Amino acid sequence: MFFLFCFSSLFGQSSIKISGKVKSNEGLNLSRALVTFDINKDSSVVVTDSLGMFSSNLKSGLVRLTINHFGYIQKQVSLSLKKDTILSIVLEKDMLFLKEVLVSSNKKSSITTLSAGKLSFNLKELSSLPTILGTTDIIKLLQLTPGVQNSGDANGYLYVRGGDPGHNSILYGGTPIYGMSHLLGVFPFYNTDHIQEVEFDKSSSNAKYGGRLSSTTLLIPNKKIPSQLTVQGNLGLLASQITLAVPVGKKSGLFISGRKTYIDEIVVPILNSFSKNSDVQDMKYGFSDGNLTFITEISKNNSLVVDAFVSADKLKIEDSNIALTTGLKWGNFSLSPTVISKLSSKTTMSNAVYFTQYTNNLEMQQATVQMGISSFVQDFGFTNSVRFLVNEIPFESGLQYTFHKLQPQKIEINSQIATAIEEQNNLIKANEFAVFATAKPKLSDCLIAELGLRINYYSSGSKSNSYLHLQPRMVLNYYPNKKFSFYTSYNRQNQYLSLITTSSVGIPTDFWLASSDGISPQTSDEFSIGSNQTISKNIATSFGGFYRAMKNLLEYPYGVAQFNEMSTLKDDLLVGKGTAYGVEMMLRKNNGKFKGWLSYTLSWSTRNFEEINDGNTYFAKYDRRHNLSLVGMYDLNLKWNFGVTQIFSSGNRFTMPTSWYFINNNPVKEYSEYNNAQMPNYIRTDLSVNYFFIKSSKKESVLNFSIYNTFIIENPIYVVLNVKVNEDKQSVIVETEKKYLYKILPSISWRFKF
Repeated sequence: MFFLFCFSSLFGQSSIKISGKVKSNEGLNLSRALVTFDINKDSSVVVTDSLGMFSSNLKSGLVRLTINHFGYIQKQVSLSLKKDTILSIVLEKDMLFLKEVLVSSNKKSSITTLSAGKLSFNLKELSSLPTILGTTDIIKLLQLTPGVQNSGDANGYLYVRGGDPGHNSILYGGTPIYGMSHLLGVFPFYNTDHIQEVEFDKSSSNAKYGGRLSSTTLLIPNKKIPSQLTVQGNLGLLASQITLAVPVGKKSGLFISGRKTYIDEIVVPILNSFSKNSDVQDMKYGFSDGNLTFITEISKNNSLVVDAFVSADKLKIEDSNIALTTGLKWGNFSLSPTVISKLSSKTTMSNAVYFTQYTNNLEMQQATVQMGISSFVQDFGFTNSVRFLVNEIPFESGLQYTFHKLQPQKIEINSQIATAIEEQNNLIKANEFAVFATAKPKLSDCLIAELGLRINYYSSGSKSNSYLHLQPRMVLNYYPNKKFSFYTSYNRQNQYLSLITTSSVGIPTDFWLASSDGISPQTSDEFSIGSNQTISKNIATSFGGFYRAMKNLLEYPYGVAQFNEMSTLKDDLLVGKGTAYGVEMMLRKNNGKFKGWLSYTLSWSTRNFEEINDGNTYFAKYDRRHNLSLVGMYDLNLKWNFGVTQIFSSGNRFTMPTSWYFINNNPVKEYSEYNNAQMPNYIRTDLSVNYFFIKSSKKESVLNFSIYNTFIIENPIYVVLNVKVNEDKQSVIVETEKKYLYKILPSISWRFKF
């Protein structure tokens, strides 16, 4: 029944069919373009798919097509429809000529609101935002939007609508990436020169995607075959990057990118010169990453796209005072070939296989003792999807299979005094199979639904570790007129792989754990409601609210490792539940010399574990009540533009002793409620200035100067409690020492393209 449903569009074709593709004048396929058909006083509308394709069945007669896409000039085509027709439509960018100077009046919007609060980002239009390496930081960009908590300094994770960092899925070219950040989250993790567009869904409302409780972020690499050799990149004080677009014949091309730091050669000597009394004698850190996208047209109706991503980080610290040497390595690798086939004017199919891997390895040596802690997660998968139309209703359905292989923690201890100790092998293997179907029926002139169903089967060995879940997704969009729209949605999610965090800062000692050995999958039910308003041509607003209930959440109360031969990883994990709810708003100005947005989130996030806080509900660590972000970009003239981001958020929560007392002359801490204290409010202002030596569509030379935390506001990343015994030896004095990552961080870089 399912496969008949998938391919039903291949049969029963209408007598007259009109189809085609919409492209830009630069050859880029334009997705989400509106194609309106007017024939015999009847009107219908279709939306182009990700390949720019559209199709519709019409009656014979004179038909007028109107094609609209934001940032492009509207185009109309009239023809007499007598037989099946295929069209190729090219849209020109909307430009305005003033005093013989070409001025772009409607460039593609830097940020666009899609249905159900989803957001789409055009990274090229956001290049003026402040950043350390002179290139847009995708993670920090998402943290400036509604529903996303600011993680603060020394943390590169995403916290979306009250969820944990492991609840978010990041897909690079359709492949999951498990490692999420460089050291302390300071540096941008992805090379945005290689990424064409970013789509962010806070609710994962598309049934095509699953496996996480919170959000789905799609990183879409460049998909246009380059017509000529292009070189672009960035040269900075901390790192440099380069991207090559290389045509390979007329029907093939590739994009290849690389990035490398040289922090050890520049930053560390400077830090050591200011830290003469530092206990740490030697510290080295560096990272590198690379991207590859190969595109080729196999035939008229078939194309092949190969995406690859690799990253590697290395940190080494030596302290001769205590004879300690520590080394930490972590990295990602992913590879995904995809074949896209046009089966008919109404049907396209995509088939992809992928491999992705994330590893980390911590090694420590002190005197005669050596310890190693390592973990990895590997996925080998296949994804199939078919897009088609049935009675002018867009459908997408398909199947997915993933083989998971994980090593949550492998601990080895070697000593000259004791015999070698190695923790038992806790290698986990699991199979996951899913089928999905989505439909977007038009229920009335003003009401459009987005309906989806995902069926997941997961197995990790025995029947007790096998699960079958139905995950419905539903979005209702109501359009009373062209300026207002309202939506409501419900989503159910199940998560089989969980991220276990072991550190409060961005040091990648965290590890992934699969549902097995009695560890149940996490579940989430989310309800949301919202509206979008277009106040004028340049100004738009959005408001929304959400409620999320989560079960089988996992908490690991220990640090990097628990050295207890009497317990297992399963026994050390705590299982509980949580809720999150809040309201969100956004005000955007899309065009003009000044562009930007204002984002605000008021939210609550709670947790309940029987073993924590005496079983009473408590606020989650990243329960930040208020999150406010202001983003501004100003084009002074053709040579200068400026960017500013202003961030305010409530401090994250932590547990602090409420009293101290003595036992045998030793001070002992006493606690009341869990997460009973709060860090200071987080405030940061970032500025950037860009000076363009050359600025055109094919060539660019620009000098970027950015300042992080311009006003040197102290934002501690954690607090240390120092206890001193009073002179009377009858009381203690507790002093709090706040630790900071940086107080101000300037950077300068040169961005080029030719």
